[in-house]
Amino acid sequence: MQYMLMLHVSESGWTGLTKVQQEQGMAAYIAYSEALAKAGALRGTNALLPSATAKIVRVDKVKAQVMDGPYADSKEQIGGYYLIEVPDLDAAVEWAARCPAAGHGTVEVRQIREIQP
Repeated sequence: MQYMLMLHVSESGWTGLTKVQQEQGMAAYIAYSEALAKAGALRGTNALLPSATAKIVRVDKVKAQVMDGPYADSKEQIGGYYLIEVPDLDAAVEWAARCPAAGHGTVEVRQIREIQP
């Protein structure tokens, strides 16, 4: 089964770190990504640009409305994701608990629902 691990973090947290702390943080994410890959569970991963660069699109009747982000009024935003393939939810939760983001934010675990064309 595939699961999306969405990393909810404070966007201002990274810029508040020293260069050494940022290097340590990157090393932790690289090690985590390598562990997922070695286990054969990693299907994809990426970081997202800050939510201030986002656009929100909604269609009201027939007209599209485009708004600048961030839309959610929250202290944490989705900063990145991991797409993993593991046997079940318990395994996905175990990987989420090992993610560095779980120590300074939250990791949301969602199963992918496959849509057949």
